[in-house]
Amino acid sequence: MRPNDHREVQVDWHAQPHEDVLQALSATADGLSGDEARRRLSEYGRNELPAPRATPAWRRLLRHFQDPLILFLLAAAITALALGHVVDAVVIAAVVAINALVGFVQEGRAEQAMSALRSMLAATARVSRDGARTTIPVAELVPGDVVLLEAGDRVPADARVLRCRGMRIDEAVLTGESVPVDKRAEPVAVEADLGDRASMLYSGTLVASGQASAVVVATGPDTEVGRIGTLLGGVDSLTTPLLAQMSQFGRRFTLLALVLAALLFLFAIGFRDYAWLDALMIVVALAVGLVPEGLPAVITITLALGVRRMAARHAIIRRLAAVETLGATTVICTDKTGTLTRNEMTVRLLVTSAGDVRVEGGGYAPVGALTPDGGGGAITAAIEVARIGLLCNDARLHHEGERWWIDGDPMEGALLALAGKARLDPAAIEDRHPRIDEVPFDADYRFMATLHRDGDGALVCVKGAPEQVLALSGAQLDAAGNSAPLQAGHWQQAVDAAGAEGQRVLGFAFARLAQVPERFAFADVRDLTFAGIAGFIDPPREEAIRAVADSRSAGIAVKMITGDHAATASAIARQLQLADDPQVVTGRALDDIDDADLPALVERAHVFARSSPAHKLRIVRALQSRGHTVAMTGDGVNDAPALKQADIGIAMGHKGTEAAKEASEMVLADDNFASIAAAVHEGRAVYDNIRKVVAWTLPTNGGEALTVALAIVFGWVLPMTAPQILWVNMVLSITLGLALAFEPPEPGVMRRPPRQRSASLISPFMLWRIVLVSLLFTAGAFGIFAWAQRRGLDIATARTMVVNVFCVMEIFYLFSVRYLHGGSLSLRGLRGTPAVLWAVAAVVVAQLAFTYLPWMNTLFGSSPVPLLEGVVIVLVGVAMLLVLEVEKRLLRRLGVLDELKPASAVLPIPAQAGGVA
Repeated sequence: MRPNDHREVQVDWHAQPHEDVLQALSATADGLSGDEARRRLSEYGRNELPAPRATPAWRRLLRHFQDPLILFLLAAAITALALGHVVDAVVIAAVVAINALVGFVQEGRAEQAMSALRSMLAATARVSRDGARTTIPVAELVPGDVVLLEAGDRVPADARVLRCRGMRIDEAVLTGESVPVDKRAEPVAVEADLGDRASMLYSGTLVASGQASAVVVATGPDTEVGRIGTLLGGVDSLTTPLLAQMSQFGRRFTLLALVLAALLFLFAIGFRDYAWLDALMIVVALAVGLVPEGLPAVITITLALGVRRMAARHAIIRRLAAVETLGATTVICTDKTGTLTRNEMTVRLLVTSAGDVRVEGGGYAPVGALTPDGGGGAITAAIEVARIGLLCNDARLHHEGERWWIDGDPMEGALLALAGKARLDPAAIEDRHPRIDEVPFDADYRFMATLHRDGDGALVCVKGAPEQVLALSGAQLDAAGNSAPLQAGHWQQAVDAAGAEGQRVLGFAFARLAQVPERFAFADVRDLTFAGIAGFIDPPREEAIRAVADSRSAGIAVKMITGDHAATASAIARQLQLADDPQVVTGRALDDIDDADLPALVERAHVFARSSPAHKLRIVRALQSRGHTVAMTGDGVNDAPALKQADIGIAMGHKGTEAAKEASEMVLADDNFASIAAAVHEGRAVYDNIRKVVAWTLPTNGGEALTVALAIVFGWVLPMTAPQILWVNMVLSITLGLALAFEPPEPGVMRRPPRQRSASLISPFMLWRIVLVSLLFTAGAFGIFAWAQRRGLDIATARTMVVNVFCVMEIFYLFSVRYLHGGSLSLRGLRGTPAVLWAVAAVVVAQLAFTYLPWMNTLFGSSPVPLLEGVVIVLVGVAMLLVLEVEKRLLRRLGVLDELKPASAVLPIPAQAGGVA
C-alpha cells in the first residue's frame, strides 16, 4: 500500500487521549518492534517529501521559442540570411538567443522550493524500539514509533505527546507564533487551530526547552509540512502582467504584420508590376522594420538594470520579469513575525501597586529608559520586578558591537534586557543571590520558580501566568516596599488591559525564607508576595512603520496575515497604521465563509489572525479574483505556497527559511520591510521605462513602414530602398532604443496609483501617440523627399536625406518620450542622461559615415547631402519636438487623459506618509 492511500483521512489526534491514540495506531508507549517498524515502512513509505518530477533541460529551453513574435523573428532572420543580409540575420538571431537563455536560467523554482522543504527534516531521530532507546535515520520513522525529544532537537515527524516536562516548541516557521508554545499530554478541543494544539508536535519545528516522548502519527507527505509541500506543488506559477501583455501584444502584432506584408506583396506584384524577388525583398525589409525585433532585448536589459538598482537597495530579484510586477502591485500581504516586527520580545509595560512604568527601547539591547506614569515609587517597585526576572531566568544575553542576541527563551531574553534598562548589574546580583535550586517551567503548573541564597536565609523568585502566580500569593508589594493585602481584582484588570493591547503578560512574585529549605518542589512554592506584572510585545520595526506609510501613499493596501492571536495582531496593526481602523478576521471566520463571499471580506479586512497556510492561499487567490496584483511577504515554511501563488513573492533573506526563499521572486537581503517600498519605486520606474521603449519603438517603426507602404500603394518612387530600411532599423534599435533603459524615474512616481492588472500595455495615450508620430514621420519623409526633388537633387541624395530625416526625427522624439508624465522642454530634459548623449553621438557618427564615406555610399546607395539640406533636416526634427510638446500640454490642460495629469493631482499622500528615497 502506498502512502497516498492514507493521505485523504485526517484524524483529530490532538483531541484524543494519548491512550486512545496508541490503541488506534496499534502501538505502545515502549515503541514498536523492529519487525513491525520495517513492515510499516513498506506500507507507509519513507518519512520524506517526494522529489518533484524534473522537466528535461531541452524541453525547458524549447518552451522559450513558442512565442509568436519569436517565431516570426526567427523566420525573418532565416529569410534575411537567404537574401544575403547577414548582419540583420545575426542581430535578430542574437536577440532571440539572449531571451531564450535568460528565461532558461531563471526557471526551476518549484523544484528548488520542494528541495528546501525536504531539507528541513532532521537527519536522525531518537526512538524507542523493542523497549530500548536507539537512534535511526529520520526517513525510517513510521506511524506508531515513539520519539524521544529534548531541547535543541528538530521534531522529525508529526507526533502526539505522551509525556512531557517543561516542553516548549518554537513553531514560528509553521504558525508564525513569536514565542515558543507550551506542550502537554492532555487532549485539546477538536476545533482547536493549528497553533493551539498543545498536545501535538509538528515536523520541522524546534524544541526550545524541556523533554518529551511522543508517538508518531504522520510522516512524509502526510505531515503538516508535507501538506504545505503538496499545496506548493499544486500552485501554478503565474505569468507576470508584463509577460502576459507582451505575449498578447506579440501575437496580435505578428499576425497584423504578416497579413499586411502578404497583402502588400500581392499588391506590388499584381498591381504595380514589381518582380516577385524585388517585391519580396521590399516586403521582408519592411516586415523586419515594422516588427520591433530589438524590443525583447531592450526590455530584458531594462529589467536587468532594475535588478541591479534593486540589489543596491537590498532587494534581490530571483526572476527577471518579476521586476515590473512590483510597479503593478496593489496589495501587499505580509506576515507579521520577523517581517513587520523584530521577532525579538520586548518588555513594554510594568504594572506595580505604586503605578505603571513604560519601558522604552526595542529588541534585546539593554538600552532604554523606565518612565513612570505615577510617582517615583513606581520605579523602585519596577526595579524589584526586573530583579525577580533577572534571577528567575535561564537565558543568556550576548552582544557583538551593536548586535545583541540571546540563548534561550525570547521572553527571558527580554527580561535580561529589562534588567539592563533598570541599571541592574547581573553579575553582582547573582553573586549576592546564587541559585541553589529551581522548579522548571511546566505547562501543568504554568510558572517557574528559583531558590537563591539571601544572607543566612533564602529568596524564592517566581514568574509565570499571572492568574497562577496570584493564586500562589497571599500578599502584594506596596508603594513603600512593604507587604500589603493582595488585591487580586486590581491585578486581573491590569492583566486584561495589557492583553487587550496585544501584550503577553507574566506575573512576578517572591518570598523570603528564614532558612534554606531541605527540599524545593512545586508544592513548596506558596505564600508569595506579588510584585507586579510585565507586558511583552514583539515590537514593530520603526522602518516598517515608514514603509507602510510609503505603500499607502502609493495607493497600495497592506494586509497582515499571521498565525498569531487576534489581539496581538490588531495591536501591531494599529501601531503600524495599516488603516485608520484596522479590521481583524480570524482563521475560524475564514473557515466559515465560502469562496464566493470571501473576496468581499478580504477586500475589507486588514488583519487575518490565526491563519494557516491554506488560509493564506485562499486570501491571495481571493484578492487576485478581484483584479489585484498581490505581493506576499514571508519568512516561514508556512508562507511558501502563498509566496508562489502571489504575483510576486517576497522572502526575508536573514530570517527566512530556504523554502520561503526558493518559492519567492524577490528576497530582502536586510530583512527590512522598508526595502519593499524602495523596490516598488524601482519597479514602477522600470515599467515606465519599458513603456517609453514601446512608445518610442512602435511609432518610429510604424513611420518607416507607412512611408514605404504608401509609396507602393500609390505607385510613387520608393523614398528608401530595402537596404536603407534595414540600416535605419539596425542602427537606431541598438542605440536610441537602448538608451531609454537607463532612464531615471520621473518625479512623483510614488504618488501615482498602481496600474490595474488588466491595463493594456498600449494605453489610450500611447495608441494616440503611435498614430500621431507615425503620421508625423511619414509626413516628414515625404516632405523632405519632395523638397529634395524640387531642389533638383538626384534620387540617391533624396533617399539619403529621407534616411537622415528619419534618424533626426527619432532623436528629437526620444527627448520627448523621456517624459511621459511631464514636459521635455527644460534644462534637465534637454541635457539628457549620459546614456542618451552617448546614443545620440553614436547615431550622428553612424549617419555621417552612411552619408559621406564612399564605401558606405556604394554599399547602401547613399550620397553626400549638402550643408543647407542638412540644416533643414535638423529643423524638421526640432519642429516635431515642438509639435509633440504642444500636444502633450494641450491634452493635459483638457484633462482628457489621466496618464498626463501631474502626479499630485492623481493621488494625495496621507499625512503620516514619508517619502521614498
